[in-house]
Amino acid sequence: MRARSFTLESTDPGQVRALAQRPADVGSTVAAILADVRKRGDEAVLELTRRFDGEVARPRVTPEELDAALAGLDSGVRVGLDTAIANVRRVAKAELSENVAVGLPEGHTVTLRHLPVARAGVYVPGGRAAYPSSVVMCCVPARAAGVTRIALATPPGPDGKPSTHTLAACKLCGVDEVHLMGGAQAIAALAYGTASVAPVDVIVGPGNAYVQEAKRQLAGVVGIDSIAGPTELLVVADAQADPELVALDLAAQAEHGSDSVVAVASPDANLLEAVSAAAARIAAERPTVKDAPLALVLTPSVEAAVEFANAFAPEHLELACEDATRLSDLVRTSGCVFIGGGAAFGDYAAGSNHVLPTGGAARFSGPLGASTFRRRQALVSLPESAASALAPHVSSVARAEGFPVHAESAEARAGSPGSSGDRK
Repeated sequence: MRARSFTLESTDPGQVRALAQRPADVGSTVAAILADVRKRGDEAVLELTRRFDGEVARPRVTPEELDAALAGLDSGVRVGLDTAIANVRRVAKAELSENVAVGLPEGHTVTLRHLPVARAGVYVPGGRAAYPSSVVMCCVPARAAGVTRIALATPPGPDGKPSTHTLAACKLCGVDEVHLMGGAQAIAALAYGTASVAPVDVIVGPGNAYVQEAKRQLAGVVGIDSIAGPTELLVVADAQADPELVALDLAAQAEHGSDSVVAVASPDANLLEAVSAAAARIAAERPTVKDAPLALVLTPSVEAAVEFANAFAPEHLELACEDATRLSDLVRTSGCVFIGGGAAFGDYAAGSNHVLPTGGAARFSGPLGASTFRRRQALVSLPESAASALAPHVSSVARAEGFPVHAESAEARAGSPGSSGDRK
């Protein structure tokens, strides 16, 4: 990790975000892939998968392959996945609310009910790495929400085969179909449908710049969870924080790639120096830690560090402070807040979701959850007495907007003398 330190002069998060690598402009490339899949379907998906990911013997994973992957799973990994599934399921189910009926003074009711989408598409990164944890984070909330069918796409490995860890997680999470396809072409196939892939209603999951750009271009054709960028971790720390633990937490998130953004904000200069030294040593000794930029932000106070966090709106926020619980009440924007630290737990088994808003999106969005797979529907029950009471208000506003037939429709329902049914 490359450390850069500066004194905080404002709450402008751009000074930290500017340290990260900028992704290449992939918009035109993705647009061409989407158009090709929409036109040629499975043929294009298979051709593109072979070009970008490698040869695959068969694009659809069989039930027997899923069974075999689970049967051969290491016992420790199995227990870890079972724990993660149980905890994520508990949190996802707690998120679901009952239907709410609101009685209005005119005598009618509006009921807000929550209905699951029928078909969810999940993208799980693959290739040279495997992410069974992403299967858990995306599929367990979908099942808790009541989704009827889950279709999962993941690219094959260098040998043309899927990760057995990913397949085992799919089996544990009740995934209905697994397709060996990656990148923008996988997102296109899930959104548009092909001869072998039925179109879905919502697509969720992490992925590279091409995957995220495809989701952005297809938003509206299908629902999406968010446009996810590089991993982010901001640690707010005081003089009592353990610099070794803070540095390990930063290094853990830096494993996601050199475009990850990791930072520490603290009023204690000695703590920042100690974290910087520990992070450099840890990174040098661990080959999986990428060369991500580490920002060291000196603030006037720990409260100012929290205000910086609110402006930055990080994906992960750790409060490594003596008074972390009190400070958590001051946090307004963050994908997930870890009181005392431990963001790595959230990536796996804490029960919170690791698909989180990045790039400042925590200002207006939150973690993936059961609500991602549900939609609200309003059910209006309008007896004649309520229609009579509301019709004059509807009529006056509708006519003011230049929509007289709206007014006539309301008046007719209310049996008003001025309704179209009374006109000769």
